[in-house]
Amino acid sequence: MEQLILQETFKGINLPHQYDTTLKLLISPSNEREAEEAIAGGADIIDVKNPAEGSLGANFPWVIKKIRDITPKRLQVSCTLGEIPNLPGSISLAALGAASLGVDYIKVGLFGIKKSEEAVRLLESVNRAAKECNPQIKVTSAGYADAEKIGTIDPMLVPEIAKQAKIDVVMIDTYAKDGKTLFDNLSLKKVKSFVDCAHSLGLEVALAGSLRKQDLSVVYDLGADVVGIRGAACLRGNRVSGEITRELVSELVRTIKQAEHSSMRV
Repeated sequence: MEQLILQETFKGINLPHQYDTTLKLLISPSNEREAEEAIAGGADIIDVKNPAEGSLGANFPWVIKKIRDITPKRLQVSCTLGEIPNLPGSISLAALGAASLGVDYIKVGLFGIKKSEEAVRLLESVNRAAKECNPQIKVTSAGYADAEKIGTIDPMLVPEIAKQAKIDVVMIDTYAKDGKTLFDNLSLKKVKSFVDCAHSLGLEVALAGSLRKQDLSVVYDLGADVVGIRGAACLRGNRVSGEITRELVSELVRTIKQAEHSSMRV
């Protein structure tokens, strides 16, 4: 029955996907204890953020460094620079600081950006600052599925912007954490178009936005490389007051493995 529902959901969308058949699970702890739980639960990427400061809220350098230190080298670590304004100088300085902490990815939320040329200039500055410090680091640009509501740049423009800025990864998230998911804000066809456009430009793709365990098979079939989760890994599903547990992370890992065996993606 689930497979029939999935086939109906993806009717008219070009599947299967021709890219990598794995989906990495990114879990976003806010402190060392949560990071230990995410690691024990089997997360692939430990993404340090501060949910008290927003959907992509930045954490403190000492928290990021400590989490990098306790995370096994086989796992990747990322951190956010926050919901950023159109201030290339300030944000490139923040990028340099984040890159110096030994993380594998830094993530920029295009919150205060309204035009493509502004986004390209800002991301070029971030990319230069980060990679002059660490040439191996990957820069991620996040657009918002609810961009129209908050008056920021259309997320469908982000892949081309990222290509022009010569960064590595694109992402869609949601700014408002109001119970609505990525798929409540953007249709499956639009998200699939985002994924395929980004891949055609040689970019990695991450999807996030209040995603639940039951959304993971859909994310898998859309062809994303990374899925970002916090709320669904927290007690009571509360991304701010709940804490990440290894049991909930393990459930998400199992769900992705189940998707690998039953999915339409090859």
